[in-house]
Formats: sequence, structure tokens, C-alpha cells
Amino acid sequence: MGIIFRETKLKGAFVIEPQSFSDARGVFARSYSEQEFESHGLNPRIAECNISFSVNPYTVRGMHWQNPPDAQVKLVRCTKGAIYDVIIDLRPGSATFKQWIGETLTEENRLMLYVPEGFAHGFQTLKANSEVFYQVSHVYAPQSEGGVRWNDPAFAIDWPATDGITINARDQSFPDFNG
Repeated sequence: MGIIFRETKLKGAFVIEPQSFSDARGVFARSYSEQEFESHGLNPRIAECNISFSVNPYTVRGMHWQNPPDAQVKLVRCTKGAIYDVIIDLRPGSATFKQWIGETLTEENRLMLYVPEGFAHGFQTLKANSEVFYQVSHVYAPQSEGGVRWNDPAFAIDWPATDGITINARDQSFPDFNG
């Protein structure tokens, strides 16, 4: 029993699926293994773990990142409800620069998204009372935080909902991407 790693079209970003074992008691699955992450060339460091809980469906959080020297890798999982998780490749010189992907993460599918350094990350809840658990490779450093607006035309992200969303003022007021 291991972990399935599926690289996305954005080099270095992976959808990760724990293989599970079921019996009369329920289900067991390994969601993280330093050795398995390293064997796929991924940063296995975990410096902090965070939980985000959103009451309303269509709540948008993001699009955020941290700049060097405080850049973060993120491993994101929805533990309750459902989210549409989005990442944007903002690595200058990358073949997929300014491209994005979205992945539906739910409590039922147990999928995770591995977000490399140099990517913006955000999500939209698809159900009320959704909870997201994410592990990061570097402690939060407010002076290093960056962001772009969730609906910036430079990326044309196809969000599940654009009307009736809940978003905070900071995330709504991020500038258009200039790069």
C-alpha cells in the first residue's frame, strides 16, 4: 500500500491519491511518506499545518503565495465538504508560466494537491461547512506574501461560481498580475 503520484500539466505539481485498505472496521490510507515524496523529487519538509473552515458554499480563498526566501510548498486536502482547488504557475521561464489547473478535492475522494514553490494557490468551496487541511514547507511570513485577484483576466480561471461568492476584502483587492 502506497501513494499514487500523478503529475499535472504543470511540471512539479501533482495530484496525490492515497491507496486505501478497507475491512470491517473501515478504511486506512497513508497520506504522507517522506520517503515516497523524496523518491518523486518532491520537497518533503513540513514546517506548519493549517486548517481553513468555510461556512458558505462558493467561498473563495486566494490566490496566494510566499516569495523567497520564505517560499512554500503546500500539500492541500479537503477533510470535510468539497473544494475546487486552483494553482497558477508563476515561475518565470517555466514552459507553463501563467497556466493554471483546477482539481476537485472532497472528503470522499481523499485526493491531495501538491503545490510547488512559485505557484499561486487558492480554492472555492463547493459545499457549506467545508474544511481544508494543508501542510506547508516554510512558516508563514507576512512580509513575503504575494497575491493576485481570483478573477484576474490574465489567467481566465474557470471557477465553478462567479456570482454569490464570499471573499474577503484583501483577496478581492489584489492587483492584476503584472509579469
